[in-house]
Amino acid sequence: MKKNEFYFKSGDGRTDIHAIEWIPEEEPKAVLQICHGMVEYIDRYDEFARFLVQKGYYVVGHDHLGHGASVRGEEEYGFFHETKGNEVLQRDIHTLRVCTKKKYPTVPYILMGHSMGSFLVRQYIQTKGEGLAGVILMGSGHQPAIVLRAGMALCRVFSKVKGDHYRSVWVDRLAFGGFNRKFAPARTKMDWLSKDNSRVDAYLAHPWCNFTFTVNAYYHMFSGMLELTKTKRNDLIPKDLPIFLVSGKDDPVGGFGKGVIKVYKEYKRIGLKQVRMHLYEKDRHELLNETDRGRVMWDIYEWLKLQMLHS
Repeated sequence: MKKNEFYFKSGDGRTDIHAIEWIPEEEPKAVLQICHGMVEYIDRYDEFARFLVQKGYYVVGHDHLGHGASVRGEEEYGFFHETKGNEVLQRDIHTLRVCTKKKYPTVPYILMGHSMGSFLVRQYIQTKGEGLAGVILMGSGHQPAIVLRAGMALCRVFSKVKGDHYRSVWVDRLAFGGFNRKFAPARTKMDWLSKDNSRVDAYLAHPWCNFTFTVNAYYHMFSGMLELTKTKRNDLIPKDLPIFLVSGKDDPVGGFGKGVIKVYKEYKRIGLKQVRMHLYEKDRHELLNETDRGRVMWDIYEWLKLQMLHS
């Protein structure tokens, strides 16, 4: 196995986006592109990537704008773009897909997103789902349009008064305020991530996992998530695209399973033919950092094998 780091130019026209590829020794069976979540970085998926490389898969992913090694300066953590944040994030996902497809034009291509990455992938397949052999949505959920619009309005006020790079405690509470409530008395502020204390501690100890989103980034994230509530947009998803929803039943992002079920039912309602869902009992938000992550990885691998049979 080889592990390489590389950069490509962001859709913002100014940032060099950091990416990592995990390459098997033989010609890969398929490509898996990973879109990571909010306030993390792509190398957190190293264990999962190595697992899949051993099975013959090529894995690639990048640090989103405002994250990881794609950040140019401290003030850029948790910042996307002045006016086109969500659009630029989508462009970067597509740029990496196009570049990777040139390397491996004949093998099946699967796209995976975790948490914020899952919301980005769900938007992406509304316009660019053709040609994908499958999609994995991990740690996703459903947020009502009225809540998203309220969040956007609050962000607009703060941006106007304080500037795009302002980091608001109020907006942060709106997004994450109640996530730890079910796990009281909580050991840390991030207990909702996983039952594995060592993984939670590692997250809290890393500087790339310790920043607050700017009101600019929150605004663009909420605006992108708003697109997911529109049936006309979801109707554009290819009806034969295989989708695998995986989440923990104790994940607050997914409404403790309820939001994930809502997404599943919506996809079935609009006529998607190959939607599957698996909710893991007692697991929290980060399935790949949970105590039963080995089982989760194996389940994903088994699903990938099924997609290979039909590609």
